[in-house]
Amino acid sequence: MRDSLITRTAALALAAATAACATVQNSNDISADAPAASAPAPARGSNPLLAPWTGPYGGVPPFNQVRIADFQPAMEAAMAEQLAEIERIASNPAAPTFENTIAAMERAGRTLDRVSTVYGVWSSTMNGPEFQAVEREMAPRLAAFSDQITGNEALFRRIEAVYNSPDKARLTPEQQRLAWLRYTDFVRSGARLRGAQKARLSEINQALAGLYTKFSQNVLKDESEQTLVIDSEAQLAGLPQSLRAAAAAEATSRGMTGKWVISNTRSSIDPFLTYSENRGLRERAWRMFVDRGDKGETDNNATISQILKLRVERANLLGYPTHAHWRLENAMAKTPENSMQLMEAVWTPAVARVRQEVADMQAVANAERANITIEPWDYRFYAEKVRKAKYDLDQNEVKPYLQLDKLREGMFWVAGELFGFQFTPVTDVPVYHPDVTVYRVTDRASGRQIGVWYFDPYARQGKRSGAWMNAYRNQERFDGEVTTIVSNNSNFVKGSAGEPVLISWDDATTLFHEFGHALHGLSSNVNYPTLSGTAVSRDYVEFPSQLLERWLSTPQVLNRFALHYQTGAPIPQALVDRIKQAGTFNQGFATVEYLSSALIDMKLHLAGNADIDPRAFERETLAQLGMPREIVMRHRTPQFGHVFSSDGYSAGYYSYLWSDVLSADAAEAFAEAPGGYYDPEVARRLREYVFQVGNTVDPAEAYRAFRGRDPSVDALMRRRGFPTTSAPAARP
Repeated sequence: MRDSLITRTAALALAAATAACATVQNSNDISADAPAASAPAPARGSNPLLAPWTGPYGGVPPFNQVRIADFQPAMEAAMAEQLAEIERIASNPAAPTFENTIAAMERAGRTLDRVSTVYGVWSSTMNGPEFQAVEREMAPRLAAFSDQITGNEALFRRIEAVYNSPDKARLTPEQQRLAWLRYTDFVRSGARLRGAQKARLSEINQALAGLYTKFSQNVLKDESEQTLVIDSEAQLAGLPQSLRAAAAAEATSRGMTGKWVISNTRSSIDPFLTYSENRGLRERAWRMFVDRGDKGETDNNATISQILKLRVERANLLGYPTHAHWRLENAMAKTPENSMQLMEAVWTPAVARVRQEVADMQAVANAERANITIEPWDYRFYAEKVRKAKYDLDQNEVKPYLQLDKLREGMFWVAGELFGFQFTPVTDVPVYHPDVTVYRVTDRASGRQIGVWYFDPYARQGKRSGAWMNAYRNQERFDGEVTTIVSNNSNFVKGSAGEPVLISWDDATTLFHEFGHALHGLSSNVNYPTLSGTAVSRDYVEFPSQLLERWLSTPQVLNRFALHYQTGAPIPQALVDRIKQAGTFNQGFATVEYLSSALIDMKLHLAGNADIDPRAFERETLAQLGMPREIVMRHRTPQFGHVFSSDGYSAGYYSYLWSDVLSADAAEAFAEAPGGYYDPEVARRLREYVFQVGNTVDPAEAYRAFRGRDPSVDALMRRRGFPTTSAPAARP
């Protein structure tokens, strides 16, 4: 699954956005050492992080001026400045109005927004021991800072007065939505608590922030430092040349020239498990990957137990039976029961499909006289053999046509066809690493600036694994036109100098997925930054990105951009046909691998105040669910960054499935249209009702405006090749 998440509020913008999409940003919060509300802002001096962004395109982040030593003083100064701004709003003697309270809050905290953006980039992509020390210091202080704002009783009284005012009816629908969001967010953050309860809530938030940082740093340490070192070329049997070259380059970068290194990230491990003929090495690689955060000094299990206890205590303080009920209240699903209903409806046919897949793989192993029983480290290897046998489809046959640079051009072309965007490379802005490239985005017809897109595609030490999208600046216009700045981040394995980077079909799908998040941000057409772009409910944010995956397989993209890296010939139609025929292949594995993680997440957070041993809970719950022994969760509990590096996707990992109900249903709207996936009328509705509106309308209403009805779960079942179900549609 992919990570993504963008938010304007400082507490959520502080550290790396997901997963692995995700999109997971750490909401680092907390400490009694945060500046008092009345403290004056410290002098800015020469700290470049505090200055307004300058340069082209409305200003850009000063990545070339960053020094780690500047982060803590910059954060302290920016927090003090925002608290002073908030105090002026709260103590305003004038009667509360939308303009002097809600709109004034939109203007507050701009310096902290900018500092937090750069802080988050370093946390997710340039993280090392020196920066980690800053993270450990700042995490609790940031949480305390956030609590000082949501706990400001005078401020909440003003927000509440605006929300309950009869004059609210005269506000625009977007202003009413913003007033509702501010009010409900404050209530859900404990604004109604008093005295000891409010103090305890802040203690919990501070403790959680420190635990999230510890969890994330442990996983990053395992991913950065643990490797599989291969000494002999004979041990490379089965690996394609591109993977061999990448492993050799990784070894060289680590000072082991002449060897081959498989790093502890999904982009390295998955292809190794797919192609390596050395079963012993496959098992070693698999165990290294699935044991991240589970052993020795980086063991996260005790940390997880503490997080779960604190989360349920916080939920109870706020009036909710569990953390899951608190998290889902403002989601499309509304209740944990609704999310569980959807997951359980898909789980049973997915497990049944896995049984068929394993039987097919075991038959191949038996025919080859391998004398084995399929184990988790065999699944990808034998699945690939079955793919070849059933569909005459070899991923190595597809990969030469999937050049990273050409697929990026294909994404730009799709953005032009659907959204009218044009991407132009620029070199007049600073970047934080030489691998990063930057593009100006304009309206193709008028030349009007839309925004700026940064692309950071390659894995490296200090960069968290996975793929995600970030917004460095959100689109807004209530005080003047401000265009957005977004980024896409991946972890492709960089090959030898001068050689094209060839990626798998799954990786290409992920590339389009994350670009869908970027287009969601770039398309934003709202007034207020809090409602801008991808700032929508957790189980809706993945819908636009999952939908954009469908354009990868369209003939228009494949014929133009799936070109052989040596001959330049387009991918043959016969090969495309085989890809389509295999479209539902291995869906049992893909669904169970993901859904087991989502179910564990939800069940952990529905367990209430129970004392939880994460290892035992994971093992026993999977056994109760009937988890196939040949598969492991996509994100085992001790490395589940979506859920335990922040509140991010906690009790919310189900949202990928919920969103895929929407995306599968929406894709059928294009498939049914005269112009197919490039039908101009359906594309217009998609832009107008989904990509442009941000959080200015309820997502259920937005989807109905696009589709003309609520979504049906049957489209998802058809897409995955499962029998359609009588279960009710997802009821957003």
